Amino acid sequence: MLIGFSGSGNMARALALGWGEPALFSDNGSGRAAALAGLVGGEAVSNRELGERAELLVLAHKPMQLRDVAAAVGSARLVLSLLGDVTVAQVEATYPGATVMRAMPNTPVEVRAGVTCVCGAEVAEVEELLARVGAVVRLPERLMNAATAVSGVAPAYLALIAEAWIDAAVAQGLSAPAAAELVGASLAGSAALLQARDMDTLGVRRAVTSPGGMTARGLRALEQAGLRSAFADAAAAVAARSST
Repeated sequence: MLIGFSGSGNMARALALGWGEPALFSDNGSGRAAALAGLVGGEAVSNRELGERAELLVLAHKPMQLRDVAAAVGSARLVLSLLGDVTVAQVEATYPGATVMRAMPNTPVEVRAGVTCVCGAEVAEVEELLARVGAVVRLPERLMNAATAVSGVAPAYLALIAEAWIDAAVAQGLSAPAAAELVGASLAGSAALLQARDMDTLGVRRAVTSPGGMTARGLRALEQAGLRSAFADAAAAVAARSST
């Protein structure tokens, strides 16, 4: 299947690297399309050529450009929209006759460890493509904004948590490189353990938390600092912004 990306920004780059196959790329004159084509193989082309050649058109441009890009592309048979807060119905109205799927991947698709939430048409070939770069979760469209507040923001949240954790370790006397290695490996291993235990968060916590021990003291400090309420507030803020 020849894939054409309309838009060659961060998400297009992450998916293209994860898929690792030559593709067609367009941009608005930024030069990103040519750079991405040089990185993964393929060609930098116009939106019109995408419409003529791509078997799967991936909308990775800015949401406000939907109508202008559609006018340039012309017709499309199969469309995968990555446009935030743009409904399947809106894309279908802009590309009459096209089969439309909407997806919200996160950037770890670049290393084939992403999460992609999907809604709209069920196209096995497209879902198989997405499954190659991570987990695929089908949701009702009304929950796509809530999903954005969970998986879409995850790389940024985890980077912030890792940064704070490394800084705290350095404050206790560890060198920055040693702290980074410890935190990075601990995050990866702990995530793998949770997944291996079907996300039994309580069981994993209890296995390392002795009564009155150092883990218990650390957890208490995090709870007192408002960790749970901070995540709840962040999720509400992202979901509210996504729906406006």
